[in-house]
Amino acid sequence: MRDAITSLIKNYDVTGRYLDRDAIDNLKSYFQTGTVRVQAAGIINANAAELVKQAGLRLFADLPELIRPGGNAYTTRRYAACLRDMDYYLRYASYALVAGNTDVLDERVLQGLRETYNSLGVPIGPTVVGIQILKELVREKITEAGIQPGDWVDQPFDHISRELSERDI
Repeated sequence: MRDAITSLIKNYDVTGRYLDRDAIDNLKSYFQTGTVRVQAAGIINANAAELVKQAGLRLFADLPELIRPGGNAYTTRRYAACLRDMDYYLRYASYALVAGNTDVLDERVLQGLRETYNSLGVPIGPTVVGIQILKELVREKITEAGIQPGDWVDQPFDHISRELSERDI
């Protein structure tokens, strides 16, 4: 797993270049948002159960067919599995948020996930909707705490959504 700093340095090292103005600006941005990213992760950690519960409620209110007979979240076991997965996405998104880098998501969450969901018959569309609901709830919580959420909050959630989404259709 890499963070924003190690990724940036690796890219420059591979090409044998010194850090240029763009690299320095990227590093400055990473350090300037460091405190708020750590604070945001603390807010996520302190409110994880509530965030997941609220995301589940919103998802199933928006897509009630998921919890009806024949739906993918019908039965207690499937409903619980959905909430478990949402918690998993939230936890890893918080790691990526602190790192300022999405590598942890690629390595620990996304590798083979779409294929696994497809083989199990888990619909990708509602999963992506749930992840975006989590993003909205996290932004709300962070704002309530007096932190102005920037693009850095959206990046992990949008990365998961983008990578899970169907391609070449």
